[in-house]
Amino acid sequence: MSASRKNYDWIIAGGTVVDGSGQPGYVADVGVVGEHIVDIGDLSGEQAARRIDATGLVVAPGFIDVHTHDDASLIIRPEMRAKLSQGVTMVICGNCGISGAPYSYVGDPPGLLRLVFKSDKFIASSLQQYMAKVSAAEPAINAAFLTGHATLRMNVMGEGEQLERAATDSEIGQMRAQLIECLEQGSLGLSTGLFYQPARAAPTQEIIEIAAPLKDFNGVYTTHMRDEADQVVESLNEAFEIGRAIDAPVIVSHHKCQGPQNFGRSVETLAMFEEARKQQQVSLDVYPYTASSTVLNEAMVHNSISTLITWCEPHPEYCARELTEIVREMGCSLTEAIERLQPAGAVYFSMDEDDVRRIMCAPGCMIGSDGLPEDEHPHPRLWGTFPRVLGKYVRELKIMSLEEGVHRMTGLSARQFGIKNRGLIEAGKFADLTIFDPRTIVDSATFEQPTTPATGIAYVIVNGKMAWENGANTNNRAGKVLRRQDLNNDLNNQSFAE
Repeated sequence: MSASRKNYDWIIAGGTVVDGSGQPGYVADVGVVGEHIVDIGDLSGEQAARRIDATGLVVAPGFIDVHTHDDASLIIRPEMRAKLSQGVTMVICGNCGISGAPYSYVGDPPGLLRLVFKSDKFIASSLQQYMAKVSAAEPAINAAFLTGHATLRMNVMGEGEQLERAATDSEIGQMRAQLIECLEQGSLGLSTGLFYQPARAAPTQEIIEIAAPLKDFNGVYTTHMRDEADQVVESLNEAFEIGRAIDAPVIVSHHKCQGPQNFGRSVETLAMFEEARKQQQVSLDVYPYTASSTVLNEAMVHNSISTLITWCEPHPEYCARELTEIVREMGCSLTEAIERLQPAGAVYFSMDEDDVRRIMCAPGCMIGSDGLPEDEHPHPRLWGTFPRVLGKYVRELKIMSLEEGVHRMTGLSARQFGIKNRGLIEAGKFADLTIFDPRTIVDSATFEQPTTPATGIAYVIVNGKMAWENGANTNNRAGKVLRRQDLNNDLNNQSFAE
């Protein structure tokens, strides 16, 4: 508890400290000096440059968004309003096999990379150069990066037909060498998007051989699996097999069971996670919605109850329109309409609410938004994920306690990614803090109005600086680009079970 100190930069007084560990909250003051939390306790007699009355509010660690595609957004809009407005102080980028480095080609990025990177201004031939671009933009929140397998594949193998085959031994060696360089420069690990065309042709063994260095760097393997619908069990088995072969932690991205024919199968898939944990480190993340969003894909359309177009390069007038209406207007077949709309993105209403709740409450499950900032009409998860968990699922539906909800977006996330100095309210940790009203916090973004800021977030502090106050950004952009080495991570012999 408190030792006698003077001249704190901040004292956050009288709030309920929900410290990110999952333990019950308690009323206390939090003292901050510089970038760090220094005291927790009764600081009523101490002096501070500024004292915040947090009576009736929750003082939590800043939320960590473990699954984002904010890579380019950190440079384009470094104020990061979509994230700060919902209490997020750190994002992990480079997911689903898509990263801004290493990619050496000049010109607008092709294929899947277009989903996140609209221009070569937001890519780089090395992770070090990419991080320098982000640092120069001075983002308002912290960021760490994974290395994308699809990016490696396109950098080594090129575009088009070359990607429709397995990589050669020489190409695998080049990709592995580039991954090692990224890990040396601060990458958290390797991500894959085996569902997508740039990586679909990659056999399991290709991933194993490329990912082999992760163990030497305490890196993680995150995966958008090969299939999240009818072949979800087979895809989970592949993910676990890769993790065992490379002896590295596996994180299954945005776990779901897509398509009405698969509703309820989370009972089966979550049992697989429990069984796998007996012999390896596995975890997962989820977003609190029954709709997904990615590139326009006919297989996903057929697995969905309805489909909403989020962006469309040849026909921007169809943005925010339902696909069946567009097909009717075009007067053609569904297949032809999808071809005429490409390249495009879509929201797919394809999941069951009971599955979402079951997965959200599963051991080891973190919260990640998976938002796509460059979509013209984005999925509301980009602006609403974290307040939605705390407002709808914690306060209204009571599927978990407030402490558990906060844990799944802070302390648990930090532990799964080996982030030792953030994610908890403890003396010595970095002062990334989110202060919110548990009675009013809720998402406001909808599928019709997807960029509406959430309510209930009172203050957000990043590295000891006030970043969000009175419903708006401040002039402080104190975020940092965090290298794996900065995070002091050590995943060896760590338990990932809850």
